[in-house]
Amino acid sequence: LGGIAGTGIGASFVQIRAHSQDASADKVAPPPLPEAFGPYQKKSEEGNGVIQMIDLLVADLDKEMQEAEVSEKDSQADYEKMMEDAAAKRAADSKLITEKASAKASTEEELQTEKEKMAGTAKEHMATLEFISALHGECDWLLQYHQARKEARASEIESLVSAKAVLSGADYAFVQTARSKGFMARSQ
Repeated sequence: LGGIAGTGIGASFVQIRAHSQDASADKVAPPPLPEAFGPYQKKSEEGNGVIQMIDLLVADLDKEMQEAEVSEKDSQADYEKMMEDAAAKRAADSKLITEKASAKASTEEELQTEKEKMAGTAKEHMATLEFISALHGECDWLLQYHQARKEARASEIESLVSAKAVLSGADYAFVQTARSKGFMARSQ
C-alpha cells in the first residue's frame, strides 16, 4: 500500500505547461526582483530603546515606591499624632465629665435644700395667711358692729353714771333719756 498516508492513492508531482501556438511567449523575461533591504545593520539602537524603556519603567517604579514609603511614613506620623490628640481629648473630656457630674450633684443638693426651705416657708406662709384671715374676720366683725358697740358702751357708761348717782343719793327714779338698743341689736 502506498500513496498518501497509506490510502492507496498515489501522488505525483507533474508540471503541465499550457500548450500554446506561440513559442515566443516562453522566452519572456521574468519580472524584476523585489528590492532588498540593504546591507545588514546591527540593531543596537532599537535594542537600547527597549532596554531604556524598561529602565525608565524600573526608575518610575522605584520613584513611586519611594513616594509610597514617604507617604506611608507621613500617614503613620499623622495617625500617631491623631491618636495622641484623641487620647488627650478623651482625658480632657473625662475630666470635664467628672467636673460637670460633681457640679450637677452639688446643684441637685442645693436644689433639694431649697425645696425643703420652700416647703417650710410655704407652711409658714399658710400659717400666716390663716392668722391674717382670722384677724381679718375679727376686724370685719369689729368694724361691722362698731357702731352698735359704741352705742352699747355709751349706754353702759350712762347706766353706770346713773347707778353711781343713785348710790350717792341722787334720785333719778325711772327717768329714761334715750331708748337703749342693746348690745347685739340690729341697727335700722
